[in-house]
Amino acid sequence: MATSTLLGWFLFSASASAACTRDFLVGATNKYVAAQAAGSSSDIAALAAPNVTYTENEIPKAINEGVLTEAIKIDHNRSIHDTVNCATFTEIIAASNPHQYVIGTRILFNNDSKISLIESIVTDAGDWAFNATGYLYWNSQENWDPIPEDKRDSREVIQAAGDAYFDRFKNENVTVPFGVPCSRLEGGASTAPLNMTGDSCTLAGLPSTLVVTNRRYVVDEVLGVVDIYLGFPGLDRTQGQKPMPDSHMFRVESGKIRYIHTVSSCVEAGCGFNSTIPPTSRIRRLRSFERPRLSMRGY
Repeated sequence: MATSTLLGWFLFSASASAACTRDFLVGATNKYVAAQAAGSSSDIAALAAPNVTYTENEIPKAINEGVLTEAIKIDHNRSIHDTVNCATFTEIIAASNPHQYVIGTRILFNNDSKISLIESIVTDAGDWAFNATGYLYWNSQENWDPIPEDKRDSREVIQAAGDAYFDRFKNENVTVPFGVPCSRLEGGASTAPLNMTGDSCTLAGLPSTLVVTNRRYVVDEVLGVVDIYLGFPGLDRTQGQKPMPDSHMFRVESGKIRYIHTVSSCVEAGCGFNSTIPPTSRIRRLRSFERPRLSMRGY
């Protein structure tokens, strides 16, 4: 191998390694959260590759046209960091912001330490079981501390636990490794009150014919967490079986699921469950002062 070629290979490898260190990814998510709090989309654009892909609820946008242009008072944020896939996931809860949000954002980085993909699920009033105040409260009751090093599961075990959850929707014979206790938090509604000391994640009557595909993973062995991005069929009843933008984040301890957090977007307000109001198009997201107040029932 020629010296110049060898040098180029070394520099490329060093760049790839730098982009995937935990310190790098932690710094990147800190910058993302700060940019969202300030409403400074330009701060994120400066970290992105020229050909970056940016989506909100799976709709392509320019970074300077999305929610990143809106300064948001953030009450809670949690990020996970995948050094193998050079990826991150960040959960944001804005319950005291004038316009409440729960946002889940997956970011991928290229070999030049630049952002190549940002996909955000931006939920607010009218999305699946949305209640930012409830989301903030139930989150505060949970422990997501780092797993002691000698008790950490492999990334394969962590991902398998999340996959089993979705495989169960197609095959009722799949055993999902729910822990005890286990609770699920969807949009702000928690199953924890059903059984505070036991497994409230296992529910009767789940479908067994849904195929959940297009799964995208962020795995963090330190926190014992996998976030799975996907399209969830049938979530919005007004859209038939069209997959809706969805994120499920699983905390796994000793191979067992301890917590589940979901962020799920619908096209129509109420996701087709609220018969007391006419559906309202959500293709163009409205500011808080433009949006009618909605009552959520039936979840």
